[in-house]
Amino acid sequence: MNILLVTDSYPPEIRSASHLMLELAEELSLREHQITVITSWPKYNLAKSSKQDIFSEKKIENGKTILRIKTLPHHNVNYLLRGIAQLLMPLLFFLKLRKYKIRPDVVLIYSPPLPLALVGSLLRINKVRFVLNVQDLFPQNAIDLGILTNPLQIRFFSYLESFAYRTANVVTLHSEGNLRTVSRNYPDLSDKFEILHNWVDVNQLKAKSTSTDFRKKLNIQEKYVAIFAGVMGPSQYLELILYVAEKMQDVSELLFLLVGDGSEKDKLEKITIKKSLSNVRFEGFVSREDYPNLLEICSIGLVCLSPQNKTPVVPGKILGYMAAGLPIAAFLQSSSDGHSIIKTAKCGISADSADKETCVKSMTKLLKKGDSLGELGQDGKRFAKENFSKEVCISQLEKIFEQNML
Repeated sequence: MNILLVTDSYPPEIRSASHLMLELAEELSLREHQITVITSWPKYNLAKSSKQDIFSEKKIENGKTILRIKTLPHHNVNYLLRGIAQLLMPLLFFLKLRKYKIRPDVVLIYSPPLPLALVGSLLRINKVRFVLNVQDLFPQNAIDLGILTNPLQIRFFSYLESFAYRTANVVTLHSEGNLRTVSRNYPDLSDKFEILHNWVDVNQLKAKSTSTDFRKKLNIQEKYVAIFAGVMGPSQYLELILYVAEKMQDVSELLFLLVGDGSEKDKLEKITIKKSLSNVRFEGFVSREDYPNLLEICSIGLVCLSPQNKTPVVPGKILGYMAAGLPIAAFLQSSSDGHSIIKTAKCGISADSADKETCVKSMTKLLKKGDSLGELGQDGKRFAKENFSKEVCISQLEKIFEQNML
């Protein structure tokens, strides 16, 4: 089968969206499908080792055709410019697909950004099957966060969401809560909605003995390291992590390590300096190859989402930490399905991110597990392997491709 994957980001580094799409492309290629990936030019969230890499617009990588398209800046810019860039992106992608005469049997669009769904809508005119993989319920999440306030803009993006769902053959959601939400909002389309859990490759997150020793490289002396690795944006609400760190400054054996980049990083670093938080460290993105070894030196995986979020989104970092055998401290909005996953897997603690003091108490309670933290991590790893394995989830996706012919 000739499959086209559409995503706004496909760099070689660990990051929720690009990591899932990279694994998907690799696995589908191994299953002897013809894979084309179209994505934006890699400029964001790169490890230092990759910033000097030379990319071409079209390249064959391990049997897959990768199209990297130059677009307007859409990361670390104001929301107006980001919106314009995202609205232009599907047109640029579609024109490049025509230029290179890409004619897939099926297209999978990864949202966000939602406007990319228009690529699938246009291709469906030519009898291409269109599967939309929805990670964030936009525009509702932007409305909740106060990012989208203009009534005309809200109406426009709500229409775009409806149009995307109606033109797709199948819309996949990653949790029960997300499925219930969209089914309630679009009851006439309920037969299009399916759960496709985000997957995780447990083997990919095994540390390699020949790779970087991050404890030595970063000169980390603390016994316990609690890590947040990913994009630092408003939705992540990392001020809460800094608040927890501030309240736990007397715990000298604990370091809060924040790895990544994003629009909020400068502000977070300034807060850390202002409050003299000696137990907080910031680092840039690391390469995909080194990421497992970074997690190897860590004791707890941190996940955080703003209480302003009202959708049931499950952060992909939860599954990544589980696969790496890390116990989890998750501070999430009350509606997140992440709470039930952590509770069922018995792999850590979760607390309502609207209640700062409970978050501090939960983190303190988790740290008191001490040497038994590893047992919680292994419980999570087993649960991830049994319920979110890459092989099982991508096999389900193959069936979606095959069973929904036009």
